[in-house]
Amino acid sequence: MAKLSVSSATRHFLADTYLGFVFWTVLTSLGMCIWYFPLWHMGISGYEAALFSDMAPAILGLGCIHGLLRRHRWVAALLGLSGIFAYALSSPAWRLLAVAVGTAGVTLWWAAALHEDAAPTGRMERAAMAWEAGLVASVAVRMWFQTSNPAWATMNALNGGWNRTALVLGLLAVADVATRRPDSAAEAAAAKKGDLRVAAGRVRAAWVPAALGLGALLFALHSLFSDSAIVPRWAWAGYPHTGPAPVPWGALVIGALGCGFALGHRSRLTTSLLWWALGSCGAAAVTLCDGWAGFCGGLVLAVYVASVSRAVLRVQARCPAGRTFAVALLWYNALVLGHVWVVAYEFVPGGPLLRERTWAVMAAMMLALLAGARAAAAGAPAPAPAAFGADRRRHRRALLACVGAGALAMAWRLPAATQAPVPHAAEQRALTVGIWTVHFDLDNDMWLASDRILAAVRDLQVDVMGFLESDTERIIMGGRDWTQRVSEQLGFYVDYGPAPRKHTWGCAMMSKFRIVKSTHHLLPSPEGELACAIHATLDVYGRPVDVVVSHNGQEENALDRRLQTTELARIMRESPNPVVFAGYVVTSPHAENYRILYEQGHIHDVDPTDDDRWCQYIGFRGLKRTGYARVSRGTITDTEIQVAKFVVPPPLLQGGAAAAWAPSYARVSESAYAPELRFPAVFRGEGVRGHFYHVFKEPRYYD
Repeated sequence: MAKLSVSSATRHFLADTYLGFVFWTVLTSLGMCIWYFPLWHMGISGYEAALFSDMAPAILGLGCIHGLLRRHRWVAALLGLSGIFAYALSSPAWRLLAVAVGTAGVTLWWAAALHEDAAPTGRMERAAMAWEAGLVASVAVRMWFQTSNPAWATMNALNGGWNRTALVLGLLAVADVATRRPDSAAEAAAAKKGDLRVAAGRVRAAWVPAALGLGALLFALHSLFSDSAIVPRWAWAGYPHTGPAPVPWGALVIGALGCGFALGHRSRLTTSLLWWALGSCGAAAVTLCDGWAGFCGGLVLAVYVASVSRAVLRVQARCPAGRTFAVALLWYNALVLGHVWVVAYEFVPGGPLLRERTWAVMAAMMLALLAGARAAAAGAPAPAPAAFGADRRRHRRALLACVGAGALAMAWRLPAATQAPVPHAAEQRALTVGIWTVHFDLDNDMWLASDRILAAVRDLQVDVMGFLESDTERIIMGGRDWTQRVSEQLGFYVDYGPAPRKHTWGCAMMSKFRIVKSTHHLLPSPEGELACAIHATLDVYGRPVDVVVSHNGQEENALDRRLQTTELARIMRESPNPVVFAGYVVTSPHAENYRILYEQGHIHDVDPTDDDRWCQYIGFRGLKRTGYARVSRGTITDTEIQVAKFVVPPPLLQGGAAAAWAPSYARVSESAYAPELRFPAVFRGEGVRGHFYHVFKEPRYYD
């Protein structure tokens, strides 16, 4: 049989690369779809069982199934497209089911591609390179879409999804796989012979470490490198700039991935102990260090993990397919659960064993990668040289194109990400502060909500916005940074808050005013979940103003909540500047923790007559309070928006500002204030997009 033409070989590589993109699209959407259910149940829901849909390749241990998928790999690829089609289902439960089926399909496609041909003809090598290029393509696409994947099941035409386009391209790729022929007579013969083995005793001895290495490889790529913003956010430590922002420095992450994958053919280097030691240093740095040290460690780890990928994939292809993938994906799932347990320990069985122990998960990952690399060094034959040079050139060109596309995205977005924000009512020296618990940007119907969050913040004309339950840089939240879209579209400085490796659910702050400095606090939490806080000093019309945003622990842990509230009060009490507090305290008005916060913090309640609050509160000192409103959440979350308006004293009044601007709480007519100091009329009556002023007949204004 004649060899394929250059155009046919290129088409096949592009089709496989796109199916690699589908693999990463479906796999990264599975966690979000699962997370929706325990998020609303506030605990184990039963839907978590969908996580194990990725273990479908275990059925390759059945000879009939293995033979079928070796000859008809397109069947698994077509099944995987159900994870893209899921967007068409409105029910969250049905959408999760479709994504779980899609996950089974893409992992079967992956396993079948790696085991389609057991003879060393280079066919497996091409499949591995296409899978790698698919990951880099996925990262590049997400850089253009501000870290969201437009083909996710949580996207649709209303929130920026390109699901139909992705589905059509997927069908074309599947058609290419279904209609292609073996590359050569040698490969055709190998396919007919079936599962050829070399050095059977040696391979069987290595299949367990090979499987562990494969599971760790998949986990490392998914948890840390499936998006360019994950490593920058892991290293972020607040202002002044003590770490790289995702824009533009995320370009270095995709560049490191590309360089690592390009090194994959140098197996003697990538499987060596010295190379693993270098990668381990990177893993330690990104886990333990803040700022640029942590970021550079993440880049080193990216190069290492990507470079060892080919060797790990190569050795597992020489092992029994069913048992190897069963153990590999079971180990991957164990690492995923550990990655979740370190922060969700309060809500899961055995959680305290991994409480705040990201280092343990990373150590297990690196040790498993070492096992896989050493198994590869001992047991994997070299790839066949025939036609391999052309395959490698296609691989390098694909990587270069994707890395270039990602860098171009960063250059395109840089002006919006670095523009100087403009306050809404500077002439009146107004400061509008809001607080909102956004449930990880996943709305009540399991769609990403960043566009609607953006619209609500825009229409409220907020200058400083605190967001709670905002850390989405984990597998279960899609490994994304939703704050990028809101901040770039509306013009805000962003403090992401404590990094994902700090084991909180997250609190973020966006500000129209320059953030002079910020400190990230992990509040005392001896019993329950770890609570986070941001203490930021802003330059507000030439006057330093402190803003404190916090998310306290759950109602069940009374000691934690008291200690956390006491620490927040200390932070505000010791501040020499005017202060605004916007946080989640979990207390009723005038109860013990309420009194600790306001009395010991030396701040005023924005409205002491509002008895309908429970979690969210706004307080202040040294500012003139002019208004307060509560806005319905719409369908975005289960928590309302609270907003307060203030006038900032001029710098000349620094000496006696707090006394001069103490509130009187005397109710006055809205007309007493300039239009710029009034709340937007768009939320009156029925409001817009489900957001309207509620509880009060109108916003509350005070003298």
